Amino acid sequence: MSTVDILSAGPMLTVQDLGRPGFLASGVSAAGPMDPPSLRIANALVGNEAGAAALEFAHVGGRFQFGDKCRIAVTGGDVDIRRDGVRLYPWESHEILPGQMLVVGGLRSAVWGYLAISGGIDVPPVLGSRSTHLRTGLGGHEGRRLQAGDRLPLGQATDAPLLCPSLPWLPISGPVRVVAGPQADYFADEVLQLFTRSRFTVSSQRDRMAQVLEGPALSAQRGHDIVSDGTCMGSIQVPASGRPIVLMAERQTTGGYPKIATVISADVPRLAQMPSGQRLRFVTIEQDAAEDVLIANEAALQDLLGTLVESAK
Repeated sequence: MSTVDILSAGPMLTVQDLGRPGFLASGVSAAGPMDPPSLRIANALVGNEAGAAALEFAHVGGRFQFGDKCRIAVTGGDVDIRRDGVRLYPWESHEILPGQMLVVGGLRSAVWGYLAISGGIDVPPVLGSRSTHLRTGLGGHEGRRLQAGDRLPLGQATDAPLLCPSLPWLPISGPVRVVAGPQADYFADEVLQLFTRSRFTVSSQRDRMAQVLEGPALSAQRGHDIVSDGTCMGSIQVPASGRPIVLMAERQTTGGYPKIATVISADVPRLAQMPSGQRLRFVTIEQDAAEDVLIANEAALQDLLGTLVESAK
């Protein structure tokens, strides 16, 4: 069986695939990647199915060694990668020989990175997914962050050339788009206007569950407690502090704070990738427009995946 050894691990190094939807009623959010397009591109570059399990890391990847020849790709942002000290480039695939050391350094202008390996990480599925859900200890490798000394099994790789994109994957720019509610009526009109007219800053209080934003306090005229109801990735809760909290991949499935808005699905990865200290604005759009954006975003991703070319290196 092919394996990968973790020689050192950056913070938040976990096994992630596209997640385990369908268990919200049981109190289990889907987990999965913070930036799904980056994971899908990494898997495509090494010849894996889109839902294959890979390694997700925050800020710094770590050092890895492989028992057999394989292909790897690192995506998510600009990052320093070394194979036995020789520089490699992100967003394309590379061959790694048995015993060679792969070092994945720090991300620049991004937070979440992905290391895909041909064959995928072959840990046992839990509830239909190999994703690590840290809050509940489900999936991945023993339900936890990876650490030095861990050895992970790899699946059977298919033959494929080394690939790179012929089109760039360009992040969306501009304000982060949201749809109103579901408790927008808890906030006075002037507070709703403050929400979209102000600049917020991504704070250092963040993890796979949520990220807190700094900015003007948002006061709910109907109070900051509601009967707990369902949440989704991108829900923006406002507790009594008035500081917005954006719920992410490992969010709680229900919440007792009013939700002023929801980040549209196409913009959640962009928000997740914003470094702490970055400033942003929100703009409200209608649900139909949000669905159109998601369809266009998926079409652009499919165009990129459909035009991967063999690397000249």
